[in-house]
Amino acid sequence: MNDKKFYITTPIYYPSGKLHIGHAYCTVATDAMARYKRLCGYDVMFLTGTDEHGQKIEDKAKEAGVTPQQFVDNIVAAPGGVLDLWKLMNISYDRFIRTTDDYHVEAIQKIFKAMYDKGDIYKGSYKGKYCKPCESFWTESQLVDGKCPDCGREVMDAEEEAYFFRASKYASRVRDLLLNTGFLEPKSRVNEMVNNFIDCEGGLQDLCVSRTSFTWGVPVDFDPGHVVYVWLDALFNYMTALGYQNSRYDDLDRFWPADVHFIGKEIVRFHAIYWPAFLMSLDLPLPKKVYGHGWLNFNGDKMSKSKGNVVDPHLLSQRYGVDALRFFLLRSFPFGSDGNFTNELLIQTINTDLANDLGNLVSRTTAMAEKYFSGKLPEAKESAELDGELIALASGLRGRYEGQMEKFQFQNALEEVFKVIQRANKYIDENAPWALAKDLEANSSRLAAVLYNLLETVRICAVLLTPFMPESCERIFAQIGAEKSARTWDSAAQWGVLSAAVSVVKGENLFPRIDLAKELAELEAIQEEARKAALPALEIEPLAEEQVDFDTFCKSDFRAVKVKDCQSVKKSDKLLKFTLDDGTGADRQILSGIAKWYRPEELIGKTLVAIVNLPPRKMMGQESQGMLISAVHTEKGEEVLHLLMVDGAIPAGAKLC
Repeated sequence: MNDKKFYITTPIYYPSGKLHIGHAYCTVATDAMARYKRLCGYDVMFLTGTDEHGQKIEDKAKEAGVTPQQFVDNIVAAPGGVLDLWKLMNISYDRFIRTTDDYHVEAIQKIFKAMYDKGDIYKGSYKGKYCKPCESFWTESQLVDGKCPDCGREVMDAEEEAYFFRASKYASRVRDLLLNTGFLEPKSRVNEMVNNFIDCEGGLQDLCVSRTSFTWGVPVDFDPGHVVYVWLDALFNYMTALGYQNSRYDDLDRFWPADVHFIGKEIVRFHAIYWPAFLMSLDLPLPKKVYGHGWLNFNGDKMSKSKGNVVDPHLLSQRYGVDALRFFLLRSFPFGSDGNFTNELLIQTINTDLANDLGNLVSRTTAMAEKYFSGKLPEAKESAELDGELIALASGLRGRYEGQMEKFQFQNALEEVFKVIQRANKYIDENAPWALAKDLEANSSRLAAVLYNLLETVRICAVLLTPFMPESCERIFAQIGAEKSARTWDSAAQWGVLSAAVSVVKGENLFPRIDLAKELAELEAIQEEARKAALPALEIEPLAEEQVDFDTFCKSDFRAVKVKDCQSVKKSDKLLKFTLDDGTGADRQILSGIAKWYRPEELIGKTLVAIVNLPPRKMMGQESQGMLISAVHTEKGEEVLHLLMVDGAIPAGAKLC
């Protein structure tokens, strides 16, 4: 058995809505780390999944007219759901857990009872503030401007019978863990946790760990009516998925404690304070590290479906390729900090790093090997001073890369790789293979040496890029003729592994260059539609606060009017001119700015409602004698107008009252 083991987790996704690029960001980073460790020879367990209980899920299921189980099934397993996205993004997870899985539910009930029997869970009554989107309890002093400090949304008053976990009992041990070990990274998160939740006024508060106001959760089997609080339920997935308190799996001794939990900064509190406290209560080993990465913002604003700025990973993968998207996410943003996603940055990164640097290096090198030697290099004996710098830089790359990867600094690891790629492109210009090829007979050995050095540099870089762009690197290996033995971690630290008799084949361009201006325009149009789709389906103008007395209202003369004729008004794209029968025997003319919503011919013969005792006024040089009544609302960001039409059996001139 391989004694080198590595257990890494990504947060189990809370399936209450559409996945966006921010969700993919953490999972892609976890996948890159898992692939890197496998490359290094580790036995890896990579866990992901879905956290499927809670009040928010129950409420959304009711809105959708389905059961909570049907609701989560539709998001997790249906086409376009969580499992589909992870398949699309080439996520190489080893195990996928759903908190509705029977074995997990059984384990959570045992865990809750064990903590209760120890005296660390007691019954009481909860009264305070609750954020339903975050499934978080807050004290009044923890709110920011009266709202949830994590998501900024409104909180609700909550009062119900509940069980509590004695978090206060473990406050000093958790404090010591945070301040005096490397348990939580980046370090910037540590003081925030200690100052805001442990050393704050009143100290660490006991945590409400059951709910009675809804039913969608793991039942507390010894007290019907209570369900386990979603965060206690969710956090233990990291152990139940290995077989803790269940017979489904038997990997606990092999992989626990976890080497690292990758999580978003918004859930650091649960992982850095309550998770270790739960484990301390049960005398269980703590995970070695929790790493709280930043958010991906969109044009400076946090991604949110309600704001209509959700970036769809399906769309981006379809347009640019999965590997390009994976690479962009980890190349462009320091993993521990917030990042600002923009379409322009995405396209520029693809063009600069992938098309110009990596793609160009592979394309030029393989093309020259085919053109000058039909893909088979002759023996290369000659070396030159120019070779030494490139060879030294490429030979030492693995060590520099490894140092950054072990610190989860993906951006810096990729920077080291691209320094070598950029140096190799410069090496081509310095050696001018095309000039050597002019006298191929005389320069054959030197030209072969230059091309071999380039191919070997590409090989080493491709080995180290494999965790980030697995499919593209396989294509690179195929083009440069690298055998499996030349694709290993050990081979990446050695120069000269690529066979001298290698067969080189120039394939299609790995990363075609993108027309920036054209692509930005197309993306903006697509995302504008997405923004409109995210707006409320129907917005009604608020009711007027100013009251009108009954006598004033009665002065308005509402009459049924029949449309005898309707025409567009010349030189106006807004106005329609109506000729109306108002029951008096004389035609009435009214102009109305509704041309955007109606064609004149479709209104002839209709019975409408008009106020007929308004003073006449001029519009586009023509007199309008009253006003037609219409209803206006906003739908998906666009104003929509409907003329008030009544039964045609109502005679012209009939008074509405």
